[in-house]
Amino acid sequence: MTFAAFPATACWQHRGARSGFEVAYFETAAGGWRFEGTTAAVEDGQTWIVTYNIRLDADWLTRRARIMVRAASGTRKTELASDGAGHWQVDGHPAAHLDGCLDIDLESSAVTNTLPVHRLELASGARAETPAAYVRALDVRTERLEQSYARLPDQGGRQRYRYAAPAFDFTCVLSYDESGLVDDYPGLAVRAG
Repeated sequence: MTFAAFPATACWQHRGARSGFEVAYFETAAGGWRFEGTTAAVEDGQTWIVTYNIRLDADWLTRRARIMVRAASGTRKTELASDGAGHWQVDGHPAAHLDGCLDIDLESSAVTNTLPVHRLELASGARAETPAAYVRALDVRTERLEQSYARLPDQGGRQRYRYAAPAFDFTCVLSYDESGLVDDYPGLAVRAG
């Protein structure tokens, strides 16, 4: 499965769970990619801004992520680092609860659902369990999130995956554009550009 090159930038309108907007920039970096972006939103009456910088290696494994949150309660930051084999550090400390996770998933972002799709390269009908290092929007708490992706038949030139996160009792069908970026994330976000 081959994706087209990423655009220089993309954006999503967040709706449903929150109201807001996300803008991300993509560039190749030595031996991989860098994703930089910001989501500004209001959710449950609270406003917040999350800024992220994610480094990926050539195999689409998350190697480093810096996340900063600004909310009425103050500013919080966290940094995650991975050895690419499923071992993580959070703010310089070993994080054994994340062992086996190969991707980062930001609660504030639609773009991070791009990472496992590129890394897994699933054929139609294939399914994979892919736990992620999940970073919460307001407090940057990092948890293990069990999740799965099942490739569905393409529709209208778009790749589609059944995404499931049992901890949230959540399942939906995600669609992706020719670059492998999320086009439609039901209940969360839709591509706006």
